[in-house]
Amino acid sequence: MFDTLLIANRGEIACRVIRSAKARGLRCVAVYSDADRDALHVRLADAAVRIGGAAPADSYLRGDRIIDAALETGAGAIHPGYGFLSENPDFVEAVEQAGLVFVGPSAQAIRAMGLKDRAKALMEKAGVPAVPGYHGSDQSDARLRDEAARVGYPVMLKAVAGGGGKGMRIVAEAAGLDEALASARAEAGAAFGNTDMLIEKYIETPRHIEVQVFGDGERAVHLFERDCSLQRRHQKVIEEAPAPGMTDAVRTAMGAAAVRAAEAIGYKGAGTVEFIVDGAGGLRPDGFWFMEMNTRLQVEHPVTELVTGVDLVDWQLRVAAGEPLPAAQEDLALSGHAFEARLYAEDVPAGFLPATGRLAHLDFPDGVRADSGVAAGDEITPYYDPMIAKLVVHGADRESALAALLRGLSRTQVAGTVTNLAFLKALALHAGFAAGEVDTGLIARDIDALTEAPAPGPQVIAQAVVTLAEPGQGFTLWAPLHRRIETSAGPCTLIMEGPDRARVIVADQQVRAIRQGDSWRFDGQAAWPAVRHGNAVTVFAEVTHEITLVDLLERAAYAGALGDTIEAPMPGLLREMAVAEGQQVAEGDRLAVLEAMKMEHVLRAPRDGCIARIGVQAGAQVAAGTPLIELEKAET
Repeated sequence: MFDTLLIANRGEIACRVIRSAKARGLRCVAVYSDADRDALHVRLADAAVRIGGAAPADSYLRGDRIIDAALETGAGAIHPGYGFLSENPDFVEAVEQAGLVFVGPSAQAIRAMGLKDRAKALMEKAGVPAVPGYHGSDQSDARLRDEAARVGYPVMLKAVAGGGGKGMRIVAEAAGLDEALASARAEAGAAFGNTDMLIEKYIETPRHIEVQVFGDGERAVHLFERDCSLQRRHQKVIEEAPAPGMTDAVRTAMGAAAVRAAEAIGYKGAGTVEFIVDGAGGLRPDGFWFMEMNTRLQVEHPVTELVTGVDLVDWQLRVAAGEPLPAAQEDLALSGHAFEARLYAEDVPAGFLPATGRLAHLDFPDGVRADSGVAAGDEITPYYDPMIAKLVVHGADRESALAALLRGLSRTQVAGTVTNLAFLKALALHAGFAAGEVDTGLIARDIDALTEAPAPGPQVIAQAVVTLAEPGQGFTLWAPLHRRIETSAGPCTLIMEGPDRARVIVADQQVRAIRQGDSWRFDGQAAWPAVRHGNAVTVFAEVTHEITLVDLLERAAYAGALGDTIEAPMPGLLREMAVAEGQQVAEGDRLAVLEAMKMEHVLRAPRDGCIARIGVQAGAQVAAGTPLIELEKAET
């Protein structure tokens, strides 16, 4: 049995593994990049080793440096977490050749499932149902056009390598295939170094249900299913276990198929077999098909842990140390219901753009399992996935678990960056979701209602203004004051009538503020919880609002510079510049492609016009706000 474990990952999964490993008495070694020098997983570990620069290619993807770090620190095993090197068979072989234990499946098993086309062929041979499609070696455009027509539109294009929704496109008709194919190949090539595609029949009322499996290299068990149908751009948002509407017959059939899949490749450790399920007319034993197998721990594994009482990381460590499967199938049972919501730093109204920022405040309520890799004071950087935490809850049944999720989301407090909290809360309140009527198209169908950003009310603005008027902002609370203030929520007027009384005029409404002890009341109502950070106040009302004092000179300069310029909405790599100077474009035309936080973002023309100037060439790393393209000024 090894006594020291190196975790070859970062963020919340590194923290998660460290906690279970320490509970087994293991010494834990973290690795970190320059951007993660002071990260939470580094602080939790017993020892930490720098492995390179901020970019993943310079650090967390450096298998050789990670193995050196394990040998230098006396680690006997390496846990890969998920992402990065977790499904890289060459890394597994290098770990074992160095005399170390890899906490996960064999290189052979990873290779068997690493390419979706080969995996589908293997699963068909093992008697696991697969979605109709094409997964051949002829990757010519002509062949893919023919196969798409044979399968019948709509179809799904998928990169044969990788996962996480990258290199995936839904194509509704033949006219859209060529553009979708070019885009998917570019994204897949950038993410995985492999541009090969497969084609699947697109199920129009699809549900995404996956089965947690665990093997010891010879036999396997399943730990029931998770429903991961709530997705945006093929990225999971809220997961739950068990799946709504699941019957014993369907659960038995899916579980058996997943175990066959695992045992067909001699699987060792934790893995997930993913199925696409036809949600029309309810779940049926003949209505699910194999999509892929993730040969690693999944992001959403905590919901399975809460409904089974199993610590999957502990199981991984035990099997990696040579122990047999910790339980037989008949020993495993479901208990209650669990949800997991993924809390991200992202600007939802702006199209879910990834965000950065220093967390001025971060607080999770009681009753919620918050798997997080950050704490208050930490920074969300542009180099990695912008996840803040996974919020996981459990209840006796789905209704009580959903109520716990809503409470947890409502009481979670984040300041210093924009988040998707309001979006998650809107999903938890969605009538269809509450009724268990889930499929992968739910978010897209109701995207406008789910992403509507309510403006802060007068009381919220008044509270922020009074908070910002505390000493240090140039105000004097002990003397009368009448001042017009510009905020990010609009202009207002603050009238101080003494140290404990004020009026705030917002538009045509007046809010009276009275201090009682150490707190203020606004129109007789108690103040919301709030945090001041710099020249901003985050107010945790029904929806979290950040109100900032606006520097009028900065606003004027920005407005003057903005004009007809298309700027980088976030830091990233300019993957493609699709236009040239002098070119005429129409509103909505593709101008450039920015790769940021592991996703491809297409920038489109805001209006008809002519390209006057190209400020940056493809291949450049750009900061948020960098001018990329300038249109000729529109005639007035």
